[in-house]
Amino acid sequence: MSLTLITASAGDALSGVFAYIISLGASVMMPIIFTVIGLCIGMHFGKALKSGLFVGVGFVGLGIVTALLTNNFGGPLSDISNLYDLQLKVFDMGWPAAAAVAYNTAVGALIIPICLGVNLLMLLTKTTRTVNIDLWNYWHFAFIGAVVYFLSGESLAWGYFAAIICYIITLVAADLTADKFQKHYDLSGISIPQPFCQSFAPFAVGINWLLDKIPGFSKLDIDAEGLKKKFGVLGEPLVLGVIVGIIIGAVAQLDIKKILFLGVTMGAVMELIPRITKLFIDGLMPISEKTKELVNKKFNGKKVHIGMSPALVIGHPTTLVVTLLLIPTYLIIAVVLPGNQFLPLASLAGLFYLFPIVLPFTKGNVVKTYIIGLVALTIGLYFVTDMAPAFTKAANAVFAATADPAAKIPEGFLAGSMDFASSLFGWVIFRACSIEYIGAGILTVIALALMLLNRRAIIKDEKAAAATIKAENNENK
Repeated sequence: MSLTLITASAGDALSGVFAYIISLGASVMMPIIFTVIGLCIGMHFGKALKSGLFVGVGFVGLGIVTALLTNNFGGPLSDISNLYDLQLKVFDMGWPAAAAVAYNTAVGALIIPICLGVNLLMLLTKTTRTVNIDLWNYWHFAFIGAVVYFLSGESLAWGYFAAIICYIITLVAADLTADKFQKHYDLSGISIPQPFCQSFAPFAVGINWLLDKIPGFSKLDIDAEGLKKKFGVLGEPLVLGVIVGIIIGAVAQLDIKKILFLGVTMGAVMELIPRITKLFIDGLMPISEKTKELVNKKFNGKKVHIGMSPALVIGHPTTLVVTLLLIPTYLIIAVVLPGNQFLPLASLAGLFYLFPIVLPFTKGNVVKTYIIGLVALTIGLYFVTDMAPAFTKAANAVFAATADPAAKIPEGFLAGSMDFASSLFGWVIFRACSIEYIGAGILTVIALALMLLNRRAIIKDEKAAAATIKAENNENK
């Protein structure tokens, strides 16, 4: 047997193994992965298993809450679309379709080992400090790779190039935002290497800076707790959820029974999410602490961030309040925005993930966070509309090959999703790859520049830390 055939067979076998593990879904995949990670870093089996199961239960809980939102609000929102004759041709497939497209292509099959290899190389070259163990969310990198794969005529080279560029930029962004993130959420040693979240960091930095330049704007410094004090029970996420649910039901012209049910359901979503996110913290923190201990030994005590899922912090009160305020606004803008063809329905549950990296820059300010979210989402509608033809091609190919119902597009529609299709990182990489080698050259220069800047910052910080330790040792002598 030739070396080529052996290599191809090994590659197919490895692809099959990863494809099977991924097909188990996050609620099964993550307990297995985190239990194995726990054992590999020296945790006792019982503790590793318990940590993994907490993470799995957290994903089950998020799935139930997401289903509450999409199953109960999908119909009324579709009714609103029909009642008011909204001609929007990009169907909201939600994140399940995006993940199905991501992992059921040639790019997605090997995305985890390839990205882990890139991560290790960047750690060794001091171009990142983040160890990204948020394996489930690797589907974001696979997604942009899959869309570019079909855009380029099913070229694996282009698909992997797009995925790797996205991964590199995200790791650097995770490092750059880590200190603010850790301080705001009181989670030492953690960073968020999820590209959807990190895509909103440029909006947070730029818009926050502009808002600070407006005279008197600082007086609108309202956080979620301040909102509760100002509006009493009406400022509670639970009550706000009930109000928003009732408004949606009324606009959809439902009967009073269904309107009240939607109100209570939205309130339940707002109340349950913070409780569920605690499960992620309970599961991930022991692994994080043990990983930091191990990394400190292997990297001689040098600073390393553990890359975790943003699900850790989506229960923050400001996130809940701003998400509630944005849902009706987002729908109205989608309807009236010239040139937009996307009506968000299934993706509304993903609004919570917009804010994990925004809040550290706004310091939890509800008004600032709302404005940043509104601008980012409005621009994101154009991103989704622009990417829809390529997303549709990818989804159709996956459905034809796998018959996965998540990838089936209703007849007469194009495929869209807010989840990563609306992100700055995803759209810039997609558009750059559409102009082929010129775009690839620009992306490569950007990625290398970010890596070099990050390396310079890391080396500078390490020298400062070494000097501090040396000074302390001299004082102790």
